[in-house]
Amino acid sequence: MSSNLPHVIILIGPTASGKTELAIEIAEYFKTHIHNIDSRQIYKSMDIGTAKPSKIQQKKN
Repeated sequence: MSSNLPHVIILIGPTASGKTELAIEIAEYFKTHIHNIDSRQIYKSMDIGTAKPSKIQQKKN
């Protein structure tokens, strides 16, 4: 296996189990980006029941 392949970390679990906070910590540690693929969080007006990251969390680099 080549060491040039990118590493991928996948976090799965129930709503409100701490995945977002853990993802932010991991991204900060590795100085990388988060790619959210949640099927419900992509909708702008669907805020209830999706546990979207807070505005402060969304603004972190």
